[in-house]
Order: sequence, then structure tokens, then C-alpha cells
Amino acid sequence: TAVAYLTVPSLLFFSPSPVLTTIEGIIDRAVAGLEQDQPVRRATDEEVARKIDEFIGKLKQLKEVHSSFTFIIDDPSGNSFVENPRAPQKDDALVVARYRRTPQQAAMLGLEGEELDETPADSAEDLRNEVLQFNTNCPECNAPANTNMKLVQIPHFKEAIIMATNCDSCGHRTNEVKSGGAIEPQGTRITLRITDPSDMTRDILKSETCSVEIPELEFELGMGALGGKFTTLEGLLKDIGDLVERNPFTLGDSSTPGRTEKLQEFVGKLRQAKGKATAHFIMDDPAGNSYLQNVYAPEEDPELKVERYERTFEQNEDLGLNDMKTEGYESE
Repeated sequence: TAVAYLTVPSLLFFSPSPVLTTIEGIIDRAVAGLEQDQPVRRATDEEVARKIDEFIGKLKQLKEVHSSFTFIIDDPSGNSFVENPRAPQKDDALVVARYRRTPQQAAMLGLEGEELDETPADSAEDLRNEVLQFNTNCPECNAPANTNMKLVQIPHFKEAIIMATNCDSCGHRTNEVKSGGAIEPQGTRITLRITDPSDMTRDILKSETCSVEIPELEFELGMGALGGKFTTLEGLLKDIGDLVERNPFTLGDSSTPGRTEKLQEFVGKLRQAKGKATAHFIMDDPAGNSYLQNVYAPEEDPELKVERYERTFEQNEDLGLNDMKTEGYESE
């Protein structure tokens, strides 16, 4: 094309030339162009004419292919083409490399606006592949610490933001998961019938607005408890067990023999749920930002039920949606 450059590195040969021809034709055109003014050069500068004659001889030798050489076409527009004589098979002698245009090349092609429009998309892609780090303070000892943040794409669901803080002073560690999207138009209720120990390996994204219920154990974990978690079902049940055992009302002077026995009984049943006992695990998220892995995806999971429902006024109130006005607020 008109913006392509033809190069033979071994001869330091460089030629901008829009043409539909063969490699031999390009060499012939270059030779003809150099020979055109040779009579004048021989009369005015014999030394320059001699060097050009030597170069013309080297170009003619390329046509005989006495030795291999590299022929390069660099086209910022991407519209040049070299035939593959072995098509549709691969030509081992032909290499096609794509590259991003420089600002100067984009300006030459009149594409400054298009190149700028592509930048935000590239930045978003870089964000998905990068672990961001920012300074914060440890929630335990208030010492300076670093928090790592990563944007993760959960298959068949949406993006989630994972944040982890590790304090070098006191060793305190925290991790938090937040949904990368907005509140869904409807709430989500996910019910899993646990029938096999392999169900414990299912991935779970539990948002801060999600409550958990296990009817067989008469157990319910309210919204906000444990915060946001991205773990497995076994990991979440372990966190629930740790939370129950650390309950201050079941320890020390606040505990009673009957309450302690019930606690031990519940922890035992919870461990059975992590084994072979059949139970139902229910996640109810009014914001619709929780997820439980479907191991049969994209097919339906016979043990997994996902229901969408309209939120109640109280649920919208808890999410702060009743006082949120997104239309017509400019006139107020």
C-alpha cells in the first residue's frame, strides 16, 4: 500500500512503494530507478556512480537467490499482503506479526481519535491482569500496611474485587470480597442440596448482603455476618463453625451448661454436613450479587436451584434503595 515500507536488511535497502507485483518485480523497479540517472552521476561524481553500480549488482544477485535473504514489508495500515504459495498450509518462511501503531503512525494515517478511543479499553484490560496495591493502616495495631486488590472474572457470573491486607507489624491478615457490579434488579435465592462430599469443593461468592440458612441444622446466618467471602462451600462452613465457637455469649461467665451443650451439638452437626450427611444450603441475597458454582455449567445442575424474586420494601430499605433517586433529580 501507499504507507508500506519495503526493506532488505542485508543490503540496507529501503523503499516506500505502493505496488501490486512480485518480489522480483520490486527488485526490477528498484534497479531501473537507480540506473535511470547513472549516466549523469558517472559524469559528475564517478565514485558515487561506482558504489551505486555495486549496489545494483547486489540487487540483481538477489533475483538469482544465491543465498537466503530477508524481505520485510512494514505497513502501519495493515493492508499489505504477501502470498503464501502453500496455503492453506503454513509457510515456514513467512512470518506475519501484528503490532500497535505508534502515535506518529496513527497521526500519519489520520487515526488519532480512534487510537485514543482504544486506550480506555486497554486500561481496563490491564486492570484485570494487574494486582493493585495501596497504603492503609492495620485494623488491629494501626501500623502502616499494604492492601492488595485484584479484579477477578468469575465464570458464568460477573466480576468481583478481592482485597487482602497483611500487617508486617502484628501479623494480622484480612481478606474481603466485593461485587464488581451494581445491585441487581431482583434478589437471588440459591438452594443447594448437599448429597456428596464433592459438593464441598464448589466455589462460593458470598456478598456482604447475603444471608445463609441450613434448615436441617436450624441455623441461619444474617446479612453482614462474616462479610464478603470468595471461597469453597467447605471453607465457608469452616468459617461459620469458627464464628459460632468464638461467640462471646457462649464463653466465660456468659455461658451456661445447656447453651454449651447445644453449641457442641451444633458444631458436630456442622461437621457432619461437611461429610456425608444430606442437607440444604440456602443463600439469600437481596442484592443479587452472590454466586454458588454450577459444576455442570453450562448445563443445569440437578442439585442447584436459583430463584429470582422481587425485593420487599424492608429489603430495599436495608440496601438504601428507597431513598435513592436516579431520575428527575436534576430539577430539584
